[in-house]
Amino acid sequence: MVSRSRRGATRQPDPRDPARLEDSYPELGPRYILCNPFYAGAYVWGRRPVATLLVEGRLEKRQGATRRAEDCRVFIPNHHVGYIDWATYEENRRMIQRNSVNWEGDESMTAIRAGQGLLVGLLRCGHCGRKLHVRYWGGRGTNARYLCKGDYDDGGQYCLGFGGASVDHRLGQELLKVISPLGMEASRRALEELSAGDVAERVALARKLEQLEYEAKKAFEQYDAVDARNRLAAGELERRWNEKLEEMESTKRQLASLTGKRYGLSSEEEATIHWMGENFAEIWESERCPPTLKKMIFRTALEEIIVRADAENKTLQFTLHWKGGTHTQLEMERPRSAVQSTTPMEALEIIRRMAVRHGDDQIASVLNRLGHSTGKGKRWNQNRVATARRNYSIPGQKRALADPETVSLSEAARVCGVSHRTIEQLVEAGLLKREQVAPHAPWAIRRADLDAEPVRSVLEQLRRTGKLTLTGGCSEDQPYLFIANKGDDNARHHE
Repeated sequence: MVSRSRRGATRQPDPRDPARLEDSYPELGPRYILCNPFYAGAYVWGRRPVATLLVEGRLEKRQGATRRAEDCRVFIPNHHVGYIDWATYEENRRMIQRNSVNWEGDESMTAIRAGQGLLVGLLRCGHCGRKLHVRYWGGRGTNARYLCKGDYDDGGQYCLGFGGASVDHRLGQELLKVISPLGMEASRRALEELSAGDVAERVALARKLEQLEYEAKKAFEQYDAVDARNRLAAGELERRWNEKLEEMESTKRQLASLTGKRYGLSSEEEATIHWMGENFAEIWESERCPPTLKKMIFRTALEEIIVRADAENKTLQFTLHWKGGTHTQLEMERPRSAVQSTTPMEALEIIRRMAVRHGDDQIASVLNRLGHSTGKGKRWNQNRVATARRNYSIPGQKRALADPETVSLSEAARVCGVSHRTIEQLVEAGLLKREQVAPHAPWAIRRADLDAEPVRSVLEQLRRTGKLTLTGGCSEDQPYLFIANKGDDNARHHE
C-alpha cells in the first residue's frame, strides 16, 4: 500500500509496521501478527497451500492447513529487520499454543484456570502417549476426574481414567518433599526483595530519562537545522522539542521522589514471612491456598507426569519429570469412583456377559427392560454402560461386533423371507436353535442352521403351500407340537 503527501511525493511505509498485517487481516487481529513470521524478520510464501482435486467430475481448489514457516516452499530468515528475533517469535508461538484450548491444539499445557484439578496439562498417558483431559462432576461440578480418550472418538474406548482428588493429594505430598526444604531460602529472598524498596522502579525511570534526553537532543537538532523562514515546520519542531523537555522534567521529579525511599519491614512482618517458610506444608494444605497458586507451583517445578495402569488395572504408576532433568517414580492404588461401589452386581453380571459381542446401546436397553438401574437410581444409557465397563475394567465396544456366522431375529427373518413370528415358532418348536446371553437380549441364530434340515423343508413347504407345518422330520409316534398342524396332517392321511 502506497501513500502520497499533498505535494505528490511517494512515501513507502515501514515494511516492519505491524499495522500493515492487521489492516490486511482485520478479522484475525493481534494474534495473527504474533504468529506471522514477517513480524520476526522472515519472508515466507506458501503457508497455506492450495490443492486442486477432482470431486464428482469437477475441479475444486481446497486450501490446506497452515504450515510451519520452515516447511513452506519459500522461507527466507533475516529477510528484513524484525521487531523481535526468531527465538522470541518461536517462544511466543509456543506460549500462545499452551494457553489455547480452541485452536491449533497440540495437547500441550493450557492456561491456568480456577478448576480443582491441580495436574491439568501435566499428565500424559504412558500407554498411548496422549495428554490426559480433566472433567468435573458431582453435585457442584468440582470433583476432578482425569481421562485419556484413547480411540473413543473413533468408536473405540477410553485408554485410562481415574479420580483426581486422591492423585492430586498424593503428588502434592511428593512436591512438598522437594520444595519444603527450600522454604527458608524463599523467605530470605522475599525479605531481600521487599527491603530493596523501589529499586526496580528507579532503574526503569533512570532508563526512561536517558531515552528522553536522547530524544530531546535529537528534537533540538532538528529544530536548529530548519530554515526559520519556514514557520510551519519550525513551529512543529519547536512543539516536539518542548514536549520532550516537559517529559524529562516530569521523569526527573518522579525519580527524585523515589531517591532515598526504602520500604522497611516491621518485626511482625518479618516473623510472618519466616513462619511461612518454615510451615510451607501447612500453608499448602490450607483451604485459603487457592488452586490456581498450587497449579502455578506444580508447573514451575514439574515438566511432565507420565501415568500408566498395571495389567490388572488396580494401581497407577507415575513418573515425575522435574524441571532440570531429574525423574521420580511412585506407585499408588488406583482411586475408585462412587459408581464402582454402588452399581448392582446383577447389572454388572449382565454387562460382563453381553459385552463380549453386544454394544453398549444394546446392553442399556436390556438392563432397562429387566428393571435394573444405575448406582444412583438412574436409567441406563450407552454412556453409563461405557462408564461402568471402564470403572470395572470390562472389555467391550460402543457398537455390536459383526459376526458373519450368526444373525439376529430380524436378520434371520429377512434372510429367510418370512415374518418374525415364523422364526419364533420354529424356535418354540425346537426346530431352530438360538442363543441368548440374558433375558430380552438379542437372539443369536447360526446362518448354517437356517439352511439345514428340518428348517429348510419347513420353509420350502411354507412358500409352496402358504401353510407352516412344524412337524419337520418327526416320526409317526412323536406327538404333534401344534393342534392346527395335527389336523392338517390327519386330513392328509384320510386322503
